[in-house]
Amino acid sequence: MTELLSKDGFRAALKDAIKGREAASASFSQAWADGKLQRHHFARWAENHYHYVGPFADYLGYVYGNTPDRFTEAKDFLLQNMYEEELADIRHTDLLIRFAEACGTTRERIEDPNNMNAVTRGLQSWCYSTAMREHFAVATAALVVGLESQVPSIYKKQIIPLREVYGFSEDEIEFFDLHITSDEVHGERGYQIVLDCADTAELQQRCLQYVRWGAEMRFSYTRALYDTYVAPDLEGGGRDGEVLVDELIGSA
Repeated sequence: MTELLSKDGFRAALKDAIKGREAASASFSQAWADGKLQRHHFARWAENHYHYVGPFADYLGYVYGNTPDRFTEAKDFLLQNMYEEELADIRHTDLLIRFAEACGTTRERIEDPNNMNAVTRGLQSWCYSTAMREHFAVATAALVVGLESQVPSIYKKQIIPLREVYGFSEDEIEFFDLHITSDEVHGERGYQIVLDCADTAELQQRCLQYVRWGAEMRFSYTRALYDTYVAPDLEGGGRDGEVLVDELIGSA
């Protein structure tokens, strides 16, 4: 029978659940950091990313609704995170749209769900189902630890070439700069909620499973962006959609 882990042991296990599955190492992220992308590739990224991160406050709202009132710190964190996404200063999705428009796409294209690929649609659906159905500590582990806590390491790697290689202005890349700071705070608070509230061995193990799945989902999503939009330009020719989906499922 699995024993309850100490908080230090549990935290280490949560971090290990992400290792080897980091979206920062996926092919699209690597091409971005290496200066191999063009503005129309960033446009396609934004058209997909909007449908993953755009509903983030909605995901957190379902988690909030599933959190018992006695867990006041967890509920306060979820409310603050939702506020920052939607109400504080400027909506995060508006910053994303500002960047996307600088890449040559339009708000109408970004908001149109027909412009996300199937893997992005799967990631969005997984976020909704996890938020709605799982214990609040498990959902927090999945969405905040498995997904959101990766953002600073991804964007720190990508923001320098956005300035120095691709020539974007500071206003155009504010979305990335903001999330490097805010998601470091969100990720740490998410860890604390999971460490405090996953108080049985069973809950800890389910949290670890969902962190692994979350990291795998984000890795597959990021890799699919390269295979769908970049590989045909850089490597010549498209790839069969069914083969791509089979490969992504097999790598998860």
